[in-house]
Formats: sequence, C-alpha cells, structure tokens
Amino acid sequence: MTPDSTYEKVAEFAATYGLLYLMVLFAGVLVYAFWPKNKKKFDEAARRPLEED
Repeated sequence: MTPDSTYEKVAEFAATYGLLYLMVLFAGVLVYAFWPKNKKKFDEAARRPLEED
C-alpha cells in the first residue's frame, strides 16, 4: 500500500462521511430551532435586546 492510496482513502472517507455528518447536524439544529416547545424561549430572547435595563 502506497502512502498516496492511503491518503486518497482517508480523503474519500472524510468527504463522504463528513458531508453526511454535517447534514445530520444541520437537520438536528433545524429540528431544535423549530420545535414548538422552544418557541417561547426564542421569542423571549428575540425581545431581550429591545428591553430597557
């Protein structure tokens, strides 16, 4: 096994499974952000900068 073929295998693995990992992570963030239970928390956080001290 040459070092070039090892690098190519690692690069292919990282490109394939890295993409899948990021897609799953992105889907998880979307689910968290749009989960109905979190609406009140996000609405309060959105109004916080407009409140006076």
